[in-house]
Amino acid sequence: MKQLTFLLLFLVTSLCLSQTENQSSLTIDQIMQGEDFVGYLPTDIEWSDDSKNIYFSWNPDNDTIRSTYEVNINTKKINKRSFEALKNSSSSGDFSKDFKWKVYEKGGDLFLQNTTDFTSKRITNTLDRESNPKFSGDQKSIIYQQSNNLYQWNIEDGTTKQLTDFKSGKEKPESKLNEQDQWLEDDQFENITILGKRKNESDARKYRREKAQFERPETVYYGDKNLFGLNISPDLNYVVYRLYAAPNNKNTNVPSYVTESGYTTDLNTRPKVGSEQYTYESWIFNVKTGKHYQIKTDDIEGIKDKPKFLKEYAENPSEYKEEYENPREVEISNPMFSEDGKALVNITSSDYKDRWIMTVDLSDGSLKLIDRQHDDAWIGGPGVGWFSSPAMGWLDDETIWFKSEKTGYAHLYSANVNSGKIKALTEGNFEILDVNLSKYKKTFYLISNKVSPHEQHFYHLPTSGGKMTQITSKKGGHEVTVSPDEKQLAIRYSYTNKPWELFVMPNKAGAEMTQLTTSTTKDFESYNWIDSEIINFTARDGASVPATLYKPKTDKKNGAAVIFVHGAGYLQNVHYWWPSYFREYMFHNILVDNGYTVLAIDFRASSGYGRDWRTGIYRHMGGKDLNDQVDGAKYLVEQQGIDKDRLGIYGGSYGGFITLMALFTSPETFKSGAALRSVADWAHYNHGYTANILNTPVEDPKAYEQSSPIYFAEGLKGNLLMLHGMIDTNVHFQDVVRLSQRLIELKKENWELAVFPLEDHSFVESSSWSDEYRRIFKLFQETLRK
Repeated sequence: MKQLTFLLLFLVTSLCLSQTENQSSLTIDQIMQGEDFVGYLPTDIEWSDDSKNIYFSWNPDNDTIRSTYEVNINTKKINKRSFEALKNSSSSGDFSKDFKWKVYEKGGDLFLQNTTDFTSKRITNTLDRESNPKFSGDQKSIIYQQSNNLYQWNIEDGTTKQLTDFKSGKEKPESKLNEQDQWLEDDQFENITILGKRKNESDARKYRREKAQFERPETVYYGDKNLFGLNISPDLNYVVYRLYAAPNNKNTNVPSYVTESGYTTDLNTRPKVGSEQYTYESWIFNVKTGKHYQIKTDDIEGIKDKPKFLKEYAENPSEYKEEYENPREVEISNPMFSEDGKALVNITSSDYKDRWIMTVDLSDGSLKLIDRQHDDAWIGGPGVGWFSSPAMGWLDDETIWFKSEKTGYAHLYSANVNSGKIKALTEGNFEILDVNLSKYKKTFYLISNKVSPHEQHFYHLPTSGGKMTQITSKKGGHEVTVSPDEKQLAIRYSYTNKPWELFVMPNKAGAEMTQLTTSTTKDFESYNWIDSEIINFTARDGASVPATLYKPKTDKKNGAAVIFVHGAGYLQNVHYWWPSYFREYMFHNILVDNGYTVLAIDFRASSGYGRDWRTGIYRHMGGKDLNDQVDGAKYLVEQQGIDKDRLGIYGGSYGGFITLMALFTSPETFKSGAALRSVADWAHYNHGYTANILNTPVEDPKAYEQSSPIYFAEGLKGNLLMLHGMIDTNVHFQDVVRLSQRLIELKKENWELAVFPLEDHSFVESSSWSDEYRRIFKLFQETLRK
């Protein structure tokens, strides 16, 4: 009996030890399989032309790659689309004013579709690529681009006409004889009569050939620049074209060591922030007169204004001038034409501080200001700039719509281009995230976080203004695609612990969403995923900071906590929909099963919370954004009973950068951290992202010095694990190598570097993901557990 009791005690003790090592029914190898474990969720949602079927990318059978499927919204039957069906289906295009016809490009050829019976006629069948087809203003022809020129296809008789003749280089001048040779030639004609006779005959033949030639477009030479952005006015009288000059910058080489050939190859990647940038010009070609002239921005409001930060570097502030002597460089967008031929453009300054919405007088290229948006930090926000293209367009021949952050949140506005009067169509402490116009321009279809920063819903709004009508109602995230007849909605919906699935519902408030797909695997469904809690804590400056809290059961709580830092900076991770960081979400479930509390913060810089939250990191990354992590740690200690000596932190890309800054500048807060694909020195990152936030290293060195981890490496006291793909063409492997050398020179010992020879910035292989997260889990197990 004693032996049996001892045996049972031994078995229980062994079981407890095993559960202490890993108390989760999940494994890291499982969750890091990604879609193979979760399921291949529906993506790339499109409607059939007749609004009866929804097309989407899917892989329910775990095939080698995804395929395109279709589901009938009435029968709910799902089928894989055949190659023949894919070849014969239409794509997005341009509709005639009466919506009876659609022209579209597919495979480099053009097609004209009858939207009554959905039959298509092939317009071109060439080896050259035709693109950007549009109906002419009179609806009698199709205008399209081939190579660097515009063509017109007559719908009635099928004839094709070339409208432009753009050529690189310069027109060759007529050769002119020098004085000596001219004398010789004149002497020949004077003394040899036959030579004069033959020249007269040659000139006569040339004259007659020229007179007998067909009418051709005027040749426009655009020099040594590059041509792009060809657009023509609805009346076909004006062509607006853009030119760019590419800088001669030095790019960073990224060596690829594991290759098919067995030889090391260099990947030629981007230059660094502060390098010379592309320059742009916009021109107008008057088809009737043959004249071409540049759209000049030299005199637009504020074009010479200097950024405010420059005054800090003035040697003599009392003599500092607020304006440059010369205008700033700008980029002018492609024009958007009203039906009566007015042209609308968006203009952005090269220093990212200003945006001008203007109309262009096509007859002379002059500009008229509709709205100027200025930000001492940088222009951005959904549908405004930076991470998204400016959203705007015409409502009628006098009225435009656009977005602005002038209230601190991205909202929708209209403006009368004649009077200049601007009207706010939406307002409040929320953002309009996406905007589309209904077919006849009577209704805006909106995605907004009006209900909560953590939910996204679909709305209707009259284009004249008024009440936003909420159409979707289920708590979570909704990605909506409206059917061509605008009667139905294809919706990708998800919740915190329920991955994206495809639904359909009538396009009206109060309608029911019907689920069409079930994509998750049995293995995924077998686990009870955490419905994590969204909380807010108060930062040191009084700001209310949103975060997702993952709490273990009381009997499992080990007193340690991990903070996760999302990437990109301008990204949202605290919300009620299935996260883009789904592997990390599942890893947090494993951490919770092992007793850890996890906090994931939407720190200063995150998207979804307005302009001030977005620009809170201006000129100091690793300032308020890092403080939010440290204050989050304080919240965990004071409100969640976490041991202040057992806090870890991890994240990738921007999250890796914050992890480095946390261990280097707040070593008393975090005992250990894992920094994945981290930026170690912002002066080595790209221009388009970094110069918005920190300006350039030459103009604003203070910003780079206070924002780059490499300057603070001496502060490392805790345990640091760095992980980086060796063929990372975004955050270069060179960054982590330079930081490693710095740590070596500082004689730091408590750090490790794991490298992944076949991974870019975004890891692809499940073996790499697994290795990465096994190391992270081991770090926390060895440094945070008692």
